[in-house]
Amino acid sequence: MQHLESISALRAQIRDWRLAGKRIGFVPTMGNLHAGHFRLVDIARQHADVVIASIFVNPMQFGQNEDLDKYPRTLAADMQGLTAHGCAALFTPTPAIMYPRGLDVQSFVEVPKLGDLHCGASRAGHFRGVSTVVAKLFNLVQPDVACFGQKDYQQLAIIRQMVADLSFPIEIIGVPTERAADGLALSSRNGYLTAEERAKAPALYQILQQLKQQILAAAAPYRELEQNAKATLQAAGFIPDYLNISHRQTLALANDANEPKVILAAAKLGSTRLIDNLEV
Repeated sequence: MQHLESISALRAQIRDWRLAGKRIGFVPTMGNLHAGHFRLVDIARQHADVVIASIFVNPMQFGQNEDLDKYPRTLAADMQGLTAHGCAALFTPTPAIMYPRGLDVQSFVEVPKLGDLHCGASRAGHFRGVSTVVAKLFNLVQPDVACFGQKDYQQLAIIRQMVADLSFPIEIIGVPTERAADGLALSSRNGYLTAEERAKAPALYQILQQLKQQILAAAAPYRELEQNAKATLQAAGFIPDYLNISHRQTLALANDANEPKVILAAAKLGSTRLIDNLEV
């Protein structure tokens, strides 16, 4: 696997692949990779001749008092795992490369409405940072296909909309969430959990599964079901941020039994913020 640390080296490699007629797959990450990330690489390889990953802890998507400084950096292990999964190249830019003029004067990309809901309501500016860095990476890598995990359901929806709105010639593939044996969605932030918290953490997905069955049984109005599920989360030791029954495409609150739905949830367990979702 090639390790590319500059834009010039990246563009030279992309040019070589293009001249050779290669179809390029892309997996952008923030590092501290786990089985879910490696699954993205595996899926990308099924849709492309070569796969390139990126690792960049993007300061633009972190708010004040969030975990930018303590976000785990595990480059050596990440490179070993990517190599084992057949990744052809890894791009690891620095903030100075991505934002040479600084964040205060950096042009940005923002997807309206989709980015204002759910996580966007409680993490101001987060999705502006996500869409900006992904758009910039797309311009640099110019892939044919890019893979993103469905665990970050809202992020995936925003990226799909951005690609459509800005006419990026890129196929976006959503990959199902990888889970631990007890159901907890794999996340780079799971490492923040204490042993006691880790034992409690699977309750988040269990509560979503219970809520799905209640929705299918038409047990009560959706807003009432949401409030009941939040109360169950609190009783299990979580501090809910949101738990919403939403339309799969618009992510607006769902009201119609015939709508395609997804349950979106975020909650803190101790100091760790966990997110998960479940389609209905």
